[in-house]
Amino acid sequence: MAKKGNRVQVILECTEHKDSGVPGTSRYISTKNRKNTPDRLELKKYNRVLKKVTVHREIK
Repeated sequence: MAKKGNRVQVILECTEHKDSGVPGTSRYISTKNRKNTPDRLELKKYNRVLKKVTVHREIK
């Protein structure tokens, strides 16, 4: 049986990587509570390709 609850997995993608023109993507998987944070999640994470901390936003 699947777990019931409000906690779901989300994929975070780098916002600066698209604009830089460098091939590849920087993505992380995280979890969030859908009840407490209904809007899209936005966290600062390390981008290995750009070698700096950038803003990662939740994608569908």
